[in-house]
Amino acid sequence: MTNVVVVGTQWGDEGKGKIVDWLSERADVVVRFQGGHNAGHTLVIDGKVYKLSLLPSGVVRPGKLGIIGNGVVIDPWALDEEIERLRAQGVSVTPDTLKIADNAVLILPLHRDLDALREDARAGAKIGTTRRGIGPAYEDKVGRRAIRVCDLADEETLKMRIDALLGHHNALRAGLGAEVIDADGLLAELKVIAPRILPFADVVWRRLDEYRRRGRRVLFEGAQGAMLDIDYGTYPFVTSSNTIAGQAATGSGMGPQAIGYVLGITKAYTTRVGSGPFPTELDDDVGRGLGERGHEFGTVTGRARRCGWFDAVLVRQAMKTNGVDGIALTKLDVLDGMKELKVCVGYMLDGERLDHFPSNMRRQARVEPIYETMEGWPDSTAGARSWADLPATAIKYIRRIEELIEAPVAMVSTSPEREDTILVHDPFAD
Repeated sequence: MTNVVVVGTQWGDEGKGKIVDWLSERADVVVRFQGGHNAGHTLVIDGKVYKLSLLPSGVVRPGKLGIIGNGVVIDPWALDEEIERLRAQGVSVTPDTLKIADNAVLILPLHRDLDALREDARAGAKIGTTRRGIGPAYEDKVGRRAIRVCDLADEETLKMRIDALLGHHNALRAGLGAEVIDADGLLAELKVIAPRILPFADVVWRRLDEYRRRGRRVLFEGAQGAMLDIDYGTYPFVTSSNTIAGQAATGSGMGPQAIGYVLGITKAYTTRVGSGPFPTELDDDVGRGLGERGHEFGTVTGRARRCGWFDAVLVRQAMKTNGVDGIALTKLDVLDGMKELKVCVGYMLDGERLDHFPSNMRRQARVEPIYETMEGWPDSTAGARSWADLPATAIKYIRRIEELIEAPVAMVSTSPEREDTILVHDPFAD
Protein backbone atom coordinates (compact mmCIF):
# COMPACT_ATOMS: atom_id res chain seq x y z
CA MET A 1 0.00 0.00 0.00
CA THR A 2 1.12 3.54 -0.71
CA ASN A 3 0.38 7.11 0.37
CA VAL A 4 -0.99 9.49 -2.24
CA VAL A 5 -0.52 13.24 -2.71
CA VAL A 6 -3.22 15.09 -4.66
CA VAL A 7 -2.20 18.41 -6.23
CA GLY A 8 -3.69 20.79 -8.76
CA THR A 9 -1.60 21.23 -11.90
CA GLN A 10 -3.03 24.52 -13.19
CA TRP A 11 -4.30 27.60 -11.33
CA GLY A 12 -6.53 25.68 -8.94
CA ASP A 13 -10.22 24.84 -9.39
CA GLU A 14 -9.32 21.68 -11.30
CA GLY A 15 -11.96 19.57 -9.56
CA LYS A 16 -9.79 18.22 -6.73
CA GLY A 17 -12.79 17.90 -4.39
CA LYS A 18 -14.44 15.07 -6.27
CA ILE A 19 -11.19 13.17 -6.82
CA VAL A 20 -10.10 13.57 -3.20
CA ASP A 21 -13.53 12.36 -2.10
CA TRP A 22 -13.23 9.36 -4.43
CA LEU A 23 -9.79 8.53 -3.04
CA SER A 24 -10.70 9.24 0.59
CA GLU A 25 -12.99 6.22 0.62
CA ARG A 26 -9.83 4.12 0.12
CA ALA A 27 -7.71 6.06 2.62
CA ASP A 28 -7.54 5.87 6.41
CA VAL A 29 -6.31 9.43 6.97
CA VAL A 30 -6.74 12.61 4.92
CA VAL A 31 -4.25 15.46 5.53
CA ARG A 32 -4.46 19.11 4.44
CA PHE A 33 -0.86 20.28 4.16
CA GLN A 34 -0.89 23.94 2.96
CA GLY A 35 -3.00 27.02 2.35
CA GLY A 36 -5.90 28.29 4.39
CA HIS A 37 -9.59 29.00 4.03
CA ASN A 38 -8.93 30.80 0.73
CA ALA A 39 -9.23 27.38 -0.90
CA GLY A 40 -12.45 25.48 -1.44
CA HIS A 41 -13.50 21.94 -2.28
CA THR A 42 -17.03 20.98 -3.25
CA LEU A 43 -18.01 17.37 -2.59
CA VAL A 44 -21.15 15.70 -3.91
CA ILE A 45 -21.98 12.52 -1.97
CA ASP A 46 -25.27 10.71 -2.61
CA GLY A 47 -26.65 13.93 -4.09
CA LYS A 48 -25.73 15.99 -1.02
CA VAL A 49 -23.33 18.93 -1.50
CA TYR A 50 -20.63 19.75 1.05
CA LYS A 51 -18.48 22.88 0.71
CA LEU A 52 -15.17 22.69 2.57
CA SER A 53 -12.46 25.30 3.01
CA LEU A 54 -10.17 24.34 5.88
CA LEU A 55 -11.42 20.88 6.76
CA PRO A 56 -9.90 17.87 4.96
CA SER A 57 -12.35 16.08 2.68
CA GLY A 58 -12.17 12.91 4.77
CA VAL A 59 -14.19 14.43 7.62
CA VAL A 60 -17.46 13.83 5.76
CA ARG A 61 -16.79 10.07 5.72
CA PRO A 62 -17.44 7.94 8.84
CA GLY A 63 -14.38 6.12 10.11
CA LYS A 64 -11.84 8.45 8.50
CA LEU A 65 -9.47 10.76 10.34
CA GLY A 66 -9.00 14.29 9.04
CA ILE A 67 -5.81 16.19 9.84
CA ILE A 68 -4.95 19.86 9.38
CA GLY A 69 -1.16 19.94 9.13
CA ASN A 70 1.38 22.51 10.28
CA GLY A 71 1.69 23.86 6.73
CA VAL A 72 -1.84 25.26 6.91
CA VAL A 73 -2.62 28.70 8.36
CA ILE A 74 -5.81 28.50 10.40
CA ASP A 75 -8.45 31.13 11.04
CA PRO A 76 -9.94 29.69 14.25
CA TRP A 77 -13.22 31.56 13.84
CA ALA A 78 -13.63 30.39 10.25
CA LEU A 79 -12.77 26.83 11.28
CA ASP A 80 -15.35 26.90 14.08
CA GLU A 81 -18.01 28.16 11.67
CA GLU A 82 -17.15 25.46 9.14
CA ILE A 83 -17.38 22.73 11.77
CA GLU A 84 -20.78 24.02 12.87
CA ARG A 85 -21.99 24.24 9.27
CA LEU A 86 -21.08 20.60 8.68
CA ARG A 87 -22.72 19.55 11.93
CA ALA A 88 -25.91 21.21 10.68
CA GLN A 89 -25.65 18.93 7.63
CA GLY A 90 -25.44 15.88 9.86
CA VAL A 91 -21.64 15.43 9.81
CA SER A 92 -20.13 14.90 13.26
CA VAL A 93 -16.76 16.65 13.59
CA THR A 94 -15.14 15.74 16.91
CA PRO A 95 -11.61 15.46 18.34
CA ASP A 96 -11.81 11.78 17.37
CA THR A 97 -12.35 12.60 13.67
CA LEU A 98 -10.28 15.79 13.33
CA LYS A 99 -6.77 16.62 14.53
CA ILE A 100 -5.03 19.99 14.16
CA ALA A 101 -1.25 20.36 14.30
CA ASP A 102 -0.41 22.20 17.51
CA ASN A 103 2.41 24.03 15.69
CA ALA A 104 0.11 25.41 12.98
CA VAL A 105 -0.05 29.23 12.68
CA LEU A 106 -3.24 31.19 13.38
CA ILE A 107 -4.87 33.78 11.13
CA LEU A 108 -6.14 36.69 13.22
CA PRO A 109 -8.52 39.58 12.43
CA LEU A 110 -5.49 41.85 12.03
CA HIS A 111 -4.28 39.64 9.18
CA ARG A 112 -7.57 40.02 7.35
CA ASP A 113 -7.41 43.77 7.89
CA LEU A 114 -3.88 44.03 6.52
CA ASP A 115 -4.77 41.88 3.51
CA ALA A 116 -7.63 44.21 2.57
CA LEU A 117 -5.70 47.43 3.30
CA ARG A 118 -2.83 46.35 1.05
CA GLU A 119 -5.05 45.13 -1.78
CA ASP A 120 -6.99 48.40 -1.79
CA ALA A 121 -3.74 50.36 -1.82
CA ARG A 122 -2.49 48.55 -4.94
CA ALA A 123 -4.98 50.35 -7.19
CA GLY A 124 -4.43 49.01 -10.72
CA ALA A 125 -1.87 46.36 -9.70
CA LYS A 126 -4.04 44.11 -7.55
CA ILE A 127 -2.84 40.58 -6.83
CA GLY A 128 -6.36 39.17 -6.59
CA THR A 129 -6.13 38.06 -2.96
CA THR A 130 -9.25 36.66 -1.29
CA ARG A 131 -8.69 39.11 1.60
CA ARG A 132 -8.81 36.34 4.17
CA GLY A 133 -5.44 37.12 5.75
CA ILE A 134 -3.57 34.14 4.32
CA GLY A 135 -0.52 36.03 3.05
CA PRO A 136 0.00 38.22 6.13
CA ALA A 137 -0.24 35.13 8.38
CA TYR A 138 2.47 33.35 6.40
CA GLU A 139 4.58 36.52 6.58
CA ASP A 140 4.36 36.45 10.36
CA LYS A 141 5.24 32.75 10.36
CA VAL A 142 8.52 33.28 8.50
CA GLY A 143 9.07 36.50 10.47
CA ARG A 144 8.98 34.40 13.67
CA ARG A 145 6.31 36.50 15.33
CA ALA A 146 3.21 34.37 14.64
CA ILE A 147 0.78 32.98 17.19
CA ARG A 148 0.36 29.21 16.92
CA VAL A 149 -2.34 26.79 18.05
CA CYS A 150 -0.23 25.62 21.00
CA ASP A 151 0.05 29.20 22.30
CA LEU A 152 -3.70 29.25 23.01
CA ALA A 153 -3.13 26.81 25.88
CA ASP A 154 -0.63 29.05 27.73
CA GLU A 155 -1.89 32.54 28.62
CA GLU A 156 1.51 33.92 29.62
CA THR A 157 3.09 32.79 26.37
CA LEU A 158 0.08 34.10 24.48
CA LYS A 159 0.48 37.56 26.03
CA MET A 160 4.15 37.67 25.03
CA ARG A 161 3.35 36.53 21.50
CA ILE A 162 0.62 39.18 21.16
CA ASP A 163 2.99 41.94 22.29
CA ALA A 164 5.62 40.84 19.77
CA LEU A 165 3.03 40.61 17.00
CA LEU A 166 1.46 43.99 17.66
CA GLY A 167 4.85 45.67 17.80
CA HIS A 168 5.05 44.88 14.10
CA HIS A 169 1.40 45.20 13.03
CA ASN A 170 0.53 48.42 14.79
CA ALA A 171 3.43 50.14 13.06
CA LEU A 172 2.11 48.86 9.71
CA ARG A 173 -1.43 49.93 10.53
CA ALA A 174 -0.31 53.41 11.51
CA GLY A 175 1.46 53.75 8.17
CA LEU A 176 -1.70 52.66 6.34
CA GLY A 177 -3.92 55.02 8.30
CA ALA A 178 -5.70 52.29 10.31
CA GLU A 179 -6.39 52.26 14.04
CA VAL A 180 -3.91 50.43 16.24
CA ILE A 181 -5.00 47.21 17.95
CA ASP A 182 -5.38 46.88 21.70
CA ALA A 183 -3.46 43.90 23.11
CA ASP A 184 -6.00 43.21 25.85
CA GLY A 185 -8.83 43.17 23.33
CA LEU A 186 -7.06 40.66 21.09
CA LEU A 187 -6.20 38.50 24.11
CA ALA A 188 -9.86 38.48 25.16
CA GLU A 189 -10.96 37.38 21.66
CA LEU A 190 -8.44 34.54 21.62
CA LYS A 191 -9.44 33.36 25.10
CA VAL A 192 -13.03 33.02 23.89
CA ILE A 193 -12.19 30.98 20.77
CA ALA A 194 -9.45 28.87 22.38
CA PRO A 195 -11.78 26.30 24.05
CA ARG A 196 -13.43 25.73 20.66
CA ILE A 197 -10.11 24.87 18.97
CA LEU A 198 -7.78 23.34 21.59
CA PRO A 199 -9.65 20.00 21.93
CA PHE A 200 -8.60 19.25 18.34
CA ALA A 201 -4.90 20.12 18.87
CA ASP A 202 -2.45 17.25 18.55
CA VAL A 203 1.20 16.38 17.88
CA VAL A 204 0.40 15.58 14.27
CA TRP A 205 3.86 14.52 13.08
CA ARG A 206 3.99 11.84 15.78
CA ARG A 207 0.48 10.59 15.04
CA LEU A 208 1.26 10.33 11.32
CA ASP A 209 4.45 8.41 12.08
CA GLU A 210 2.38 5.94 14.09
CA TYR A 211 -0.02 5.48 11.18
CA ARG A 212 2.88 4.98 8.79
CA ARG A 213 4.34 2.24 10.99
CA ARG A 214 0.95 0.53 11.13
CA GLY A 215 0.64 0.56 7.33
CA ARG A 216 -2.32 2.94 7.20
CA ARG A 217 -3.12 4.68 3.91
CA VAL A 218 -2.62 8.43 4.01
CA LEU A 219 -4.06 10.85 1.45
CA PHE A 220 -2.40 14.26 1.30
CA GLU A 221 -4.83 16.90 0.07
CA GLY A 222 -3.43 20.02 -1.58
CA ALA A 223 -5.20 23.30 -2.22
CA GLN A 224 -4.97 25.74 -5.16
CA GLY A 225 -2.69 24.64 -8.03
CA ALA A 226 0.93 24.42 -9.14
CA MET A 227 0.83 27.71 -11.07
CA LEU A 228 -0.12 29.50 -7.84
CA ASP A 229 2.94 28.16 -6.00
CA ILE A 230 4.96 30.90 -4.30
CA ASP A 231 8.16 29.65 -6.02
CA TYR A 232 7.00 28.04 -9.26
CA GLY A 233 3.81 29.93 -10.04
CA THR A 234 3.08 33.13 -11.95
CA TYR A 235 4.76 35.34 -9.34
CA PRO A 236 3.63 37.75 -7.92
CA PHE A 237 0.11 36.64 -8.88
CA VAL A 238 0.34 33.58 -6.65
CA THR A 239 -0.78 32.32 -3.27
CA SER A 240 1.46 32.62 -0.19
CA SER A 241 2.43 28.98 0.23
CA ASN A 242 4.08 26.15 -1.67
CA THR A 243 1.28 24.29 -3.44
CA ILE A 244 3.41 21.59 -5.07
CA ALA A 245 3.69 17.98 -3.92
CA GLY A 246 6.94 18.42 -1.98
CA GLN A 247 5.06 20.57 0.53
CA ALA A 248 3.07 17.49 1.60
CA ALA A 249 6.12 16.34 3.54
CA THR A 250 7.02 19.72 5.05
CA GLY A 251 3.42 20.67 5.78
CA SER A 252 2.61 17.46 7.65
CA GLY A 253 5.88 16.40 9.27
CA MET A 254 5.65 12.95 7.75
CA GLY A 255 8.82 13.11 5.66
CA PRO A 256 9.36 12.75 1.89
CA GLN A 257 9.92 8.99 2.05
CA ALA A 258 6.24 8.57 2.94
CA ILE A 259 5.04 9.87 -0.45
CA GLY A 260 4.36 6.97 -2.77
CA TYR A 261 2.28 8.41 -5.62
CA VAL A 262 1.62 11.96 -6.84
CA LEU A 263 -1.71 12.44 -8.59
CA GLY A 264 -2.06 15.68 -10.53
CA ILE A 265 -5.61 16.95 -11.00
CA THR A 266 -5.88 18.49 -14.47
CA LYS A 267 -8.88 20.17 -16.07
CA ALA A 268 -9.53 19.37 -19.75
CA TYR A 269 -9.36 23.12 -20.44
CA THR A 270 -7.86 25.97 -18.39
CA THR A 271 -9.32 28.41 -15.87
CA ARG A 272 -8.00 31.09 -13.59
CA VAL A 273 -9.51 33.30 -10.87
CA GLY A 274 -8.22 36.81 -10.25
CA SER A 275 -5.33 38.71 -11.79
CA GLY A 276 -2.23 37.46 -13.56
CA PRO A 277 -1.04 36.15 -16.94
CA PHE A 278 -3.15 33.59 -18.80
CA PRO A 279 -1.74 32.82 -22.28
CA THR A 280 -4.70 30.75 -23.58
CA GLU A 281 -7.49 32.93 -22.15
CA LEU A 282 -10.57 33.26 -24.39
CA ASP A 283 -12.33 36.59 -23.98
CA ASP A 284 -15.05 35.62 -26.44
CA ASP A 285 -18.18 33.48 -26.81
CA VAL A 286 -16.12 30.28 -26.68
CA GLY A 287 -14.59 31.25 -23.34
CA ARG A 288 -17.92 32.37 -21.95
CA GLY A 289 -19.47 29.10 -23.13
CA LEU A 290 -16.85 27.08 -21.27
CA GLY A 291 -17.57 29.09 -18.13
CA GLU A 292 -21.32 28.56 -18.39
CA ARG A 293 -21.18 24.83 -19.14
CA GLY A 294 -18.48 24.26 -16.54
CA HIS A 295 -20.21 26.36 -13.84
CA GLU A 296 -16.95 28.20 -13.37
CA PHE A 297 -17.46 30.17 -10.18
CA GLY A 298 -15.18 30.02 -7.14
CA THR A 299 -16.32 27.80 -4.24
CA VAL A 300 -15.06 30.31 -1.66
CA THR A 301 -15.25 33.68 -3.42
CA GLY A 302 -18.07 33.16 -5.92
CA ARG A 303 -15.95 35.01 -8.48
CA ALA A 304 -16.34 34.06 -12.14
CA ARG A 305 -13.32 32.17 -13.47
CA ARG A 306 -11.47 33.20 -16.61
CA CYS A 307 -11.56 30.37 -19.17
CA GLY A 308 -9.31 29.27 -22.03
CA TRP A 309 -7.92 26.38 -24.04
CA PHE A 310 -5.83 23.60 -22.52
CA ASP A 311 -2.24 24.75 -21.98
CA ALA A 312 0.01 21.71 -22.30
CA VAL A 313 3.14 23.80 -21.67
CA LEU A 314 2.00 24.88 -18.22
CA VAL A 315 0.76 21.43 -17.29
CA ARG A 316 3.95 19.73 -18.49
CA GLN A 317 5.89 22.15 -16.30
CA ALA A 318 3.70 21.16 -13.34
CA MET A 319 4.41 17.49 -14.06
CA LYS A 320 8.11 18.16 -13.54
CA THR A 321 7.97 20.41 -10.47
CA ASN A 322 5.53 18.06 -8.70
CA GLY A 323 7.00 14.73 -9.79
CA VAL A 324 3.55 13.68 -11.00
CA ASP A 325 3.05 9.94 -11.53
CA GLY A 326 -0.32 10.26 -13.26
CA ILE A 327 -3.16 12.73 -13.74
CA ALA A 328 -6.88 12.76 -13.16
CA LEU A 329 -8.36 14.55 -16.17
CA THR A 330 -11.52 16.38 -15.08
CA LYS A 331 -14.47 18.13 -16.73
CA LEU A 332 -14.04 16.36 -20.05
CA ASP A 333 -17.83 16.58 -20.50
CA VAL A 334 -17.66 20.41 -20.62
CA LEU A 335 -16.06 20.09 -24.07
CA ASP A 336 -18.98 18.04 -25.45
CA GLY A 337 -20.52 19.45 -28.62
CA MET A 338 -17.59 21.64 -29.64
CA LYS A 339 -16.63 21.25 -33.32
CA GLU A 340 -12.96 21.88 -32.78
CA LEU A 341 -10.61 22.19 -29.84
CA LYS A 342 -7.26 23.89 -29.48
CA VAL A 343 -4.31 22.89 -27.32
CA CYS A 344 -1.35 25.15 -26.58
CA VAL A 345 1.84 23.26 -27.47
CA GLY A 346 4.38 26.08 -27.11
CA TYR A 347 4.84 29.86 -26.89
CA MET A 348 6.34 32.53 -29.11
CA LEU A 349 8.17 35.45 -27.52
CA ASP A 350 10.07 38.04 -29.56
CA GLY A 351 10.42 35.61 -32.46
CA GLU A 352 11.71 32.78 -30.26
CA ARG A 353 9.80 29.57 -29.55
CA LEU A 354 9.63 28.60 -25.87
CA ASP A 355 8.84 25.17 -24.47
CA HIS A 356 8.32 26.46 -20.91
CA PHE A 357 6.62 29.36 -19.14
CA PRO A 358 9.22 32.01 -18.23
CA SER A 359 9.66 33.25 -14.65
CA ASN A 360 9.87 36.98 -15.44
CA MET A 361 6.54 38.78 -15.02
CA ARG A 362 6.85 40.97 -18.14
CA ARG A 363 7.88 37.99 -20.29
CA GLN A 364 4.96 35.96 -18.95
CA ALA A 365 2.54 38.69 -19.98
CA ARG A 366 3.92 38.83 -23.54
CA VAL A 367 4.06 35.17 -24.58
CA GLU A 368 1.78 34.15 -27.45
CA PRO A 369 0.39 30.61 -27.51
CA ILE A 370 1.12 28.23 -30.36
CA TYR A 371 -1.97 26.13 -30.96
CA GLU A 372 -2.61 22.68 -32.32
CA THR A 373 -6.20 22.25 -33.55
CA MET A 374 -8.05 19.02 -32.89
CA GLU A 375 -11.43 17.66 -33.89
CA GLY A 376 -14.15 17.89 -31.26
CA TRP A 377 -16.96 15.43 -30.63
CA PRO A 378 -20.74 15.92 -30.98
CA ASP A 379 -21.65 13.07 -28.61
CA SER A 380 -21.98 13.36 -24.85
CA THR A 381 -19.27 12.07 -22.52
CA ALA A 382 -21.26 13.04 -19.40
CA GLY A 383 -21.54 10.10 -17.03
CA ALA A 384 -19.11 7.87 -18.95
CA ARG A 385 -17.54 5.19 -16.77
CA SER A 386 -15.41 3.27 -19.28
CA TRP A 387 -13.34 3.94 -22.40
CA ALA A 388 -16.05 2.23 -24.44
CA ASP A 389 -18.47 5.00 -23.44
CA LEU A 390 -16.25 7.72 -24.92
CA PRO A 391 -16.31 8.97 -28.54
CA ALA A 392 -13.17 8.09 -30.51
CA THR A 393 -12.24 11.76 -30.90
CA ALA A 394 -12.47 12.28 -27.12
CA ILE A 395 -10.06 9.39 -26.59
CA LYS A 396 -7.76 10.92 -29.22
CA TYR A 397 -7.85 14.23 -27.31
CA ILE A 398 -6.91 12.45 -24.06
CA ARG A 399 -4.07 10.52 -25.70
CA ARG A 400 -2.65 13.70 -27.23
CA ILE A 401 -2.70 15.40 -23.84
CA GLU A 402 -0.75 12.47 -22.37
CA GLU A 403 1.90 12.86 -25.08
CA LEU A 404 2.21 16.62 -24.64
CA ILE A 405 2.42 16.68 -20.83
CA GLU A 406 4.62 13.56 -20.67
CA ALA A 407 2.50 11.85 -18.04
CA PRO A 408 -0.21 9.17 -18.17
CA VAL A 409 -3.89 9.62 -17.42
CA ALA A 410 -4.80 7.59 -14.32
CA MET A 411 -8.42 8.73 -14.05
CA VAL A 412 -10.98 10.60 -16.16
CA SER A 413 -13.87 12.46 -14.56
CA THR A 414 -17.00 12.92 -16.66
CA SER A 415 -19.36 14.68 -14.21
CA PRO A 416 -19.39 16.02 -10.63
CA GLU A 417 -20.86 12.72 -9.39
CA ARG A 418 -18.19 10.57 -7.77
CA GLU A 419 -19.05 7.36 -9.63
CA ASP A 420 -18.86 9.03 -13.05
CA THR A 421 -15.17 8.24 -13.24
CA ILE A 422 -13.07 6.15 -15.60
CA LEU A 423 -10.35 4.47 -13.55
CA VAL A 424 -7.22 3.58 -15.49
CA HIS A 425 -4.89 3.15 -12.53
CA ASP A 426 -5.69 3.22 -8.81
CA PRO A 427 -3.03 5.43 -7.15
CA PHE A 428 -3.33 3.46 -3.92
CA ALA A 429 -2.50 0.22 -5.72
CA ASP A 430 1.25 0.90 -6.00
